[in-house]
Amino acid sequence: MTTNLREVKIGDTCKVVKLHGEGAVKRRIMDMGLTKGVEVYVRKVAPLGDPIEVTVRGYELSIRKADAETVEVEI
Repeated sequence: MTTNLREVKIGDTCKVVKLHGEGAVKRRIMDMGLTKGVEVYVRKVAPLGDPIEVTVRGYELSIRKADAETVEVEI
């Protein structure tokens, strides 16, 4: 089942399938370590839903809700 990173529940692990978006936004997300095939663990979501804190490649990363929507994942 595929969805976007924003929809993944706290405590779940998912795998990146595809990055949507273009240019600088996509490049920035890839530079943060979110590339195809990598596993992502959702640690926390801020009270208002923004940002989302994830663990990827052994480090913690905070990603904005809008950016998380461009990351297609498989649960």
